[in-house]
Amino acid sequence: MAHDTTVPKLNFQYWLDKAIEWGQVTTLESQKDVYLHLPQLQEFLRQLYETLKDVGSVVAIQQFPLIGQLLGRLCWNPFVIGYDESQKILMWCLCCLYSSEPQHPVELKANSWIRSLLCHLLSSSKWESNEAETSPFISNLGYTSADYYCHLVKSMVSSLVAELRENQFNGLNIEGSLSASHVNAVSIFCVPLITLPDLTPLLETLLLYHGGSPKEILCPEFLEAVNEAFLKKKISLPESAVFSLWLRHLPSLEKATLHLLDQLVSIQLNSLEEVVCVIKDSLLVRA
Repeated sequence: MAHDTTVPKLNFQYWLDKAIEWGQVTTLESQKDVYLHLPQLQEFLRQLYETLKDVGSVVAIQQFPLIGQLLGRLCWNPFVIGYDESQKILMWCLCCLYSSEPQHPVELKANSWIRSLLCHLLSSSKWESNEAETSPFISNLGYTSADYYCHLVKSMVSSLVAELRENQFNGLNIEGSLSASHVNAVSIFCVPLITLPDLTPLLETLLLYHGGSPKEILCPEFLEAVNEAFLKKKISLPESAVFSLWLRHLPSLEKATLHLLDQLVSIQLNSLEEVVCVIKDSLLVRA
């Protein structure tokens, strides 16, 4: 396949061996070795991401059966994720492996694993590089690990929403404005977590956020995923957010229209009132 030449298997094995060699060791020698290889590692991860986003999660796992081991080891290496660029690309790769509609237990388990890695990447800090220190810290807060990460996600969402809204209101303050790449990275991070209830305020804020860039700053995968989840009633969004989604991403509006037509054709409706109700519920008339 053409994709095999993009990320040679020999190169993949090389970085897997490196990740195993590095482990979670925090010695000075390990840190130096990561630093020396970081530019090449980041380039490899970019190439891997370009391949993954084209082939989808199922084909990606078939093509790279050890990809979970590689990404998992890199995500838990404090020196690798200590660099924002590495952390960002790892998130992109994880998003590509997420199954939006898992069909069997393996995909469900993989989705759960991806969510846990994303939570870990978000929560990484100097005291969390040592698990033995982390557990007492969480316990002292009065949380179990699961509760802690739940509160962590809520806190992260609140922080990002506040940051985006403040920037929206202070759009003329160039020095304090968010970069388009930062907002784009936030939208990429949201892709595998879209159906989480705690994420809804962030989805709404992103959809209503435009910034000062003349180009679309939200990634198309995010817009498509939000539209898909909304049409299948997996999430609930205010009308203003839905209208903004369709205005800024016409393929989503087209898909919503086709979805409505499919509903009208496939569902047996007993009266004109039911037809009107389905059409009204779609929001397309008001849009």
